[in-house]
Amino acid sequence: MKKYLSALLLALPLVAPATALAQNYPSKPLRWVVPYAAGGGSDFLARTIGTALSARIGQPVLIENKPGGNTAIAAADVARSPADGYTVLSADNGTLVFNAALYKSLTYNPTRDFAPVTLMGRFPMILVVNPEFGVASAKEFIAKAKAKPGSLNYASAGAGSPHHLAMELLKVEAGLFMVHVPYRGAAPALADVVGGQVPAMMVDYAAGASFIKSGKLKPLAVAHPTRLAQLPDVPTFAELGYKNVEAAALVGMVVPAATPADIVAALNKRVVETIKEPEVNKRLVEFGVEPVGNSPAQYAELLRKETARWHKLIHDLKITLD
Repeated sequence: MKKYLSALLLALPLVAPATALAQNYPSKPLRWVVPYAAGGGSDFLARTIGTALSARIGQPVLIENKPGGNTAIAAADVARSPADGYTVLSADNGTLVFNAALYKSLTYNPTRDFAPVTLMGRFPMILVVNPEFGVASAKEFIAKAKAKPGSLNYASAGAGSPHHLAMELLKVEAGLFMVHVPYRGAAPALADVVGGQVPAMMVDYAAGASFIKSGKLKPLAVAHPTRLAQLPDVPTFAELGYKNVEAAALVGMVVPAATPADIVAALNKRVVETIKEPEVNKRLVEFGVEPVGNSPAQYAELLRKETARWHKLIHDLKITLD
């Protein structure tokens, strides 16, 4: 018992500072790194939540856009930042799931270098076509692709992007052979689908909404468990018999791995409360995001399942970006 009490007393000085830190957290500005240029979906998500979070915590939340390296530049920066809860990263499934399978080596390790805070939101993927392509439904699209294997091209926001892998998933599940045409971002890909240079792509609603609303793109099916509130008349792939075709850009918040658990918990509480604010929630939904806000454990489990699912697809199809 004496040995046990001695050990406990020795540990107290180590526990107390961390607890005190959590009680005073945050006491200075937060640096929020976004691995994409300003103006995109991830940037909108960070700035919308960050503005409301700043008001909630009484501290500035400074958004820093750091694009490049398929999100690796920003990820490596945050991984090597002080583990004190004052530097956070907007991390999508490219950063935390796909990259580890797409590259032989990375400048960061998705599992060892980060502690999950929360999944902030989902950007569900939608199969869209140019209206002049001549198909009225996803079933017609699949039938047309099957009739002439290899004759159809599809665009994506880039090799290894959620848009690319969502279409690859559909190809596997529906037995299709189509040719991938990668672009440097969703905007140029959408421009060429609208212009008729490429007939189809998978896109998130946030990126494609203006073209869908104006009739320049026709949505055929959503890669989501349920129909989207913004597109109530567009069926899910599950309704069409392809229950495994579910894909979205998943954008969460992570911090350096050594960040104390009580700091992670405090940050999670504040971010989740912010996401659930009616005005914030409304803005995200209108933009095309499905707001989430879950626990660190739930987010970690989701990442584990997503890693198993997508790594198998990437390895089976021998997709590599090296």
